[in-house]
Amino acid sequence: MTVLMLDLPSEILERLHAAALREGKSVDILAGEWLLERLIPVPPKSDRERARDVLRTAGLLTEPTPTMHAIAAQSTATLEAVQASFARIGGKPLSQIVIEQRGAKG
Repeated sequence: MTVLMLDLPSEILERLHAAALREGKSVDILAGEWLLERLIPVPPKSDRERARDVLRTAGLLTEPTPTMHAIAAQSTATLEAVQASFARIGGKPLSQIVIEQRGAKG
């Protein structure tokens, strides 16, 4: 293993020690992990992932609760059955109604 010596301002060293203590790791291990995280290329996020991040940050998206997962797991509806049900109802799709209610952009 190679040794890397850094000359850090005391404030940064104190913050590094505090972070290591919080995480229950040595300063060496924590600093190594942080460097590794920074140096390993992170694959770019898809448009969908970026959109979810934006919505979550804005408070407009939350993850399903365990209760919601349980209800979904009990469902026996297929995609085809749901689509057929909507087709029988007729009328405008919800997306079209929303667009109309928003009005013209500009």
